[in-house]
Amino acid sequence: MTNPFQLLGISDDVVNAVKDLGFETPTPIQEQSIPVLLEGTNDFVGLAQTGTGKTAAFGLPLLELIDFKVNKPQALILCPTRELCLQIANDLKNFSKNIANAHVVAVYGGANIMQQLREIRQGIQIVVATPGRMLDIIGRKAIDFSNVKYVVLDEADEMLNMGFQDDINDILSTTPDDKKTWLFSATMPAEVRRIAKNYMDNPVELTMGTKNTGNVNIEHEYYIVRARDKYAALKRIVDFNPEIFAVVFCKTKLDTQDVAEHLIKDGYNADALHGDLSQQQRDKVMQRFRERNMQLLIATDVAARGIDVNNVTHVINYSLPDEIESYTHRSGRTGRAGKTGISICIINSKEVGKIRQLERIIGKQFTKAELPTGFDVCEKQLFSLVHKVHNVEVNVEQIDQYIPRIMDEFKDLSKEDVIKRFASLEFNRFLDYYSKAPDLNAAVGDDRGERGERGERRGRGSEGYTRLFINLGSVDEFTRGDMLSFICNNGKIGGKSVGKIDLKGVFSFFEVEDAVADTVFEGFKSVEFNGRQVRIEKSGDGGRGEGAGERRGGGERRSGGGGFGGERRSGGGGGYRGGGDRKSGGSGRREGGNSGGGFRDFSGRSRDEKGGNTGGSGRREGGSREGGSGERRKKW
Repeated sequence: MTNPFQLLGISDDVVNAVKDLGFETPTPIQEQSIPVLLEGTNDFVGLAQTGTGKTAAFGLPLLELIDFKVNKPQALILCPTRELCLQIANDLKNFSKNIANAHVVAVYGGANIMQQLREIRQGIQIVVATPGRMLDIIGRKAIDFSNVKYVVLDEADEMLNMGFQDDINDILSTTPDDKKTWLFSATMPAEVRRIAKNYMDNPVELTMGTKNTGNVNIEHEYYIVRARDKYAALKRIVDFNPEIFAVVFCKTKLDTQDVAEHLIKDGYNADALHGDLSQQQRDKVMQRFRERNMQLLIATDVAARGIDVNNVTHVINYSLPDEIESYTHRSGRTGRAGKTGISICIINSKEVGKIRQLERIIGKQFTKAELPTGFDVCEKQLFSLVHKVHNVEVNVEQIDQYIPRIMDEFKDLSKEDVIKRFASLEFNRFLDYYSKAPDLNAAVGDDRGERGERGERRGRGSEGYTRLFINLGSVDEFTRGDMLSFICNNGKIGGKSVGKIDLKGVFSFFEVEDAVADTVFEGFKSVEFNGRQVRIEKSGDGGRGEGAGERRGGGERRSGGGGFGGERRSGGGGGYRGGGDRKSGGSGRREGGNSGGGFRDFSGRSRDEKGGNTGGSGRREGGSREGGSGERRKKW
């Protein structure tokens, strides 16, 4: 029987490579776009959600149209992030594995530029690039685009959102006027419409579904909780879904690190992905996630672009995005390749209006869900364990030798006793934790009065914790994770004994359980850092402490305090154990201008091509761009 890809016009060599990857049937976007693009005579605009197979939609026609006997760049693919760049390049290499002399190069920041230049000099036909690094290579006059026949702008809306408009203009000015431009985008804001008008001549337009709509395979739910209960709600959602494999989205780099650290301390398999990580660190985190060695990936919006991981069960919006369109990209991380998925929003009562806006934009109804009770969670975990036992693969050859000893150990127990005890191993852990679990569900208006309550708590440590001052901070190049390790290693305590960490410039505050406070003091008696004595004091002792970082004057200034629960105006540190409506200040390291950059998230910081930090737009090395200027998109 003829393969469906062959019926679309794809050659046997490419079809066989696609079959080896497990793809038998084209997706709707592939069915509609491949025949048009194979003609090679039209500009093209394709609007489709993430996870619908866009890479193959433009990649397979490119492989048919390119002359692989010529070792010169004939196709240029521009995309916003290094993760997406690597993903596209790897897909194209897999698609073309049966084609002789096919060469694809990935050009992105954070990697060795000399190695990329060597690959280009050896001869390539397809260049996949992020705009920043591509401009660097063009500036070195190290590449000739005079033979380029096709330019693909993938995730065009996000490239514009990240401020790459000028970079794209500069790059395309080096390509021939008669090239064909193919633009793919998940949403179609006015900026993308303008780019199509500027770069294209009567393009063929293809829209899969309604503009800006969500994936039909994704269910959308929201939970209303009090601000101080947000982290507890996240944990309960995770515990109620034992097989969860999820991406959790936060607004800022600091939030991702905070949430990930607390999840790890609470025994969850989690890690953070944000723009402050080196390329090596990002690759390591993503490899763990792709191999399912990690249950929860905590990410910022831009850092998560290009994450194409199969079987993600949930997307959890720990905080709603600043731009409405970003929700579409977030939820698109699940429900990919025909699978189903769930997108969850954890909101406070004041954000219900934003949910209504999202419903209008994506054209899908959100379900208001109730957070499960502690009993519900225990029951779900128990039967998850039962199902695992029932379905486990028994290695008879290895286990048989131990069966006599096992039977002897259980000889005084009935079958029912063995089952009860075995099930209780896991069940008791959740039962102990949730035995007095409160109802976390909140009604509209339940947040009223929290601000005053949080204000009264500000300046005091969380109940059961001692708040301490340390004369080290971000100027000593400490991150919150570094500080946590430093405290644990020198104070001889475990991570679970540490509460909120409030990182300042030349000093910091942190909380430890009351029971281990003396141990920490003892451990730090003779500790030095970079040749100076490290000093630990109870917060407020010696005329310092709270007054140093949490004073009021010249108008109310709040800094530090609180935890995940509270509303954040900028930055902000701390754990989930306290409340915390924060204004100004907060932890996180400032290097250069840390401006906030218009509508951008993530503390407003962007990274330039050389890896430094800038406050405004600035070019990034093809990875996560955090804080650029650029054209504004629709906000709430």
